[in-house]
Amino acid sequence: MLTAALALVLAALVQQPPAAPVEIPILKAGLGSCAADFVVKDAQGVPVYGAAIHVRVRYGVLGVKRADLEVGTNSNGQARIEGLPAKAKPLAYDIQKDGRKATAAQNVADRCEAKFDIELK
Repeated sequence: MLTAALALVLAALVQQPPAAPVEIPILKAGLGSCAADFVVKDAQGVPVYGAAIHVRVRYGVLGVKRADLEVGTNSNGQARIEGLPAKAKPLAYDIQKDGRKATAAQNVADRCEAKFDIELK
């Protein structure tokens, strides 16, 4: 009897649906078709929640038009910026959380779709 009850409990645990995946924060700039994906971790390799990723986009004739964009990371340290212009000055991303900082660069003319693994120091 005890074995049957234990078997039922184990079967119920095994049949539980997996946890829902964590949604990746996406900032849609609406300036073009390029994008940047980020995974931010600390020095120990642990994902950083709530890290701010900031970039100033200079685009248009002579880079006269500007847009300041910022997105935060989820609990897996992930974030994405979509809709970056294909013709813009090189982008310099500043990533920070609690006094720890890192930078990344993207030249959209050479690399329209970029992926960055960032370590905050």
